Amino acid sequence: MTNSEAGKPKLLARCRATCRLRQLSRRTEQAYLSWIRRYVRYHQLRHPDLMGEGEVLAYLTHLAEARKVSYSTQMQALSALLFLYRDVLGRPLGDLRGLVRARGPRRIPVVLSVGEVSQILGAMEGEASLVAMLLYGAGLRLMEALTLRIKDLDLRRGEIRVRRGKGGKDRVTILPQKVRSRLAAHLARVQEQHRRDLAQGGGQVSLPGALERKAPSWASGWAWQWVFPAHRRYQDRETGERRRHHLDPSVVQRAMARAVKAVGIPKRATCHTLRHSFATHLLESGYDIRTVQELLGHSDVSTTMIYTHVLNRGGLGVRSPADAL
Repeated sequence: MTNSEAGKPKLLARCRATCRLRQLSRRTEQAYLSWIRRYVRYHQLRHPDLMGEGEVLAYLTHLAEARKVSYSTQMQALSALLFLYRDVLGRPLGDLRGLVRARGPRRIPVVLSVGEVSQILGAMEGEASLVAMLLYGAGLRLMEALTLRIKDLDLRRGEIRVRRGKGGKDRVTILPQKVRSRLAAHLARVQEQHRRDLAQGGGQVSLPGALERKAPSWASGWAWQWVFPAHRRYQDRETGERRRHHLDPSVVQRAMARAVKAVGIPKRATCHTLRHSFATHLLESGYDIRTVQELLGHSDVSTTMIYTHVLNRGGLGVRSPADAL
C-alpha cells in the first residue's frame, strides 16, 4: 500500500471533522469531499500534502478546458481545494493568477407568471404543496424550507427566520398570510406525530453544532423539531436513538416536476424557479430592489439585479413603442 493510499482515509476523516468544526452544512461537506476525491484521483492518488499551487491550477484548468464545466462549478471546486489546503492542511495556497477560468453564458433565470404559479401550486398536494407555497411566498431555497424548525416560525407576526442560509447567513423573511391556516393545521399534525414518537421512546432530531453535546435534551423538544419531518424514522449510528430527519428534497422536486407536466407549461420550471418568481413579482409590484435583496439573503445587490432583466416591462422598465400603435 502506498503512502497516499494509506493516508487517504485519514485525510477524508480530517476533512469531515474540519467541516463539522466549522459548522458547514452536510451538503457543503459532501460537495467538498467529492471535489477533494476527484482532485486526488486526477493526480494519480498523490497526497495533497505533496502537491500545491501547480497541481491545483492544472486540475482547475482541466475542468474548464477538457470537462467544459460552468464557471460556478469551477468555483465550487476551487472553494473545496482552498478549504483543503487552508483549513485542513494548514498551508494556504499562494498565487493562483494563472487559472484558466471557465466561461459560459450568463443565463437569466426562468420566471413563471402569477397565473402559471397558481396553476402549478393548484396541481400539487400535501406537504409538497405547502413547501412549494413557502418557496414562492417567502422566497426560500428548497433546503431552507426543509430545514426549518418549529422555533423558526412566527405565525402571529408573519415571519420566518432562516438560520444558516447560503453562506451561513441568517435572515428574516415574510410568512404569507394565505398559507398560515394551512401551516397551523400541518403543525398540529406534526405535533401529534411527535407525541407518538416520544411515547414510543423516540422523538429526537439532530441538533446543529455543539448543541448535541451541550444541550442533548433539546433534541426531543418541540421547538427544535422539523417543520417538515420525514415520514420514516431512522436509527442514529452513534447514539442508537430513533430519530426523524427532515423531508427529503426529492419528494418536493418530483411533485414539482409532475405538476409542471400536468398543467402543460412549456418552461424548464424547478423548485428554484418559484424563488426566482417571488423576486421578480415583488419588483413588478413596485418594491425596491434593496428590500428584495434582504428577503432573498443576497450579500450583494448585483446578484438581485439579474431579476430586472425578466420584468414584464423589459430589463430597463422601458415600454415598447409598438405598444402605442
